[in-house]
Amino acid sequence: MKIEYFHGSVYGNGAMIAEEFKKQMNEKGITVNIHNIKNVKPKEIPNADLYLFGSPGRFGKPARNMQNFLKKANLVQGSKYAVIVTELNPSPDSSSIRIPTEENAGMCQQVIPLINKTLNERGLVKMAEGKVFVTGIRGPLEDGWQKIVEEFASRIPIQNT
Repeated sequence: MKIEYFHGSVYGNGAMIAEEFKKQMNEKGITVNIHNIKNVKPKEIPNADLYLFGSPGRFGKPARNMQNFLKKANLVQGSKYAVIVTELNPSPDSSSIRIPTEENAGMCQQVIPLINKTLNERGLVKMAEGKVFVTGIRGPLEDGWQKIVEEFASRIPIQNT
């Protein structure tokens, strides 16, 4: 199985997730090639059994460069994909000490839904999704992020090719 992993990391958090994912999959005998989208032309994407897209959240949406990349990417209808994103860890609002519920946070955090919408409209098939929180705008990743990536990697259907 061959996975092509495209991330839009700016501060290095997405790149660290990509490397950890690659390590996890290599232990299972799966080839993962990692690409930062700033170094790849969307029309020159290599063939793969699975495409993985990693995007930081920017004001609750995928980073603009990732949105543009996904719209222009040369992807065949029916291709399988997975998505893992970084989002700012929800913190208590200033008027209370309550952390927003998953439902309330979901109203603001549209990174995964917007990526899925773009790829579903292009005829791709989602296999898995996940998120890793960052503790500040530039990071770092939350404690235990490697375990989250490991759990995400375990949900990728492995096929022998």
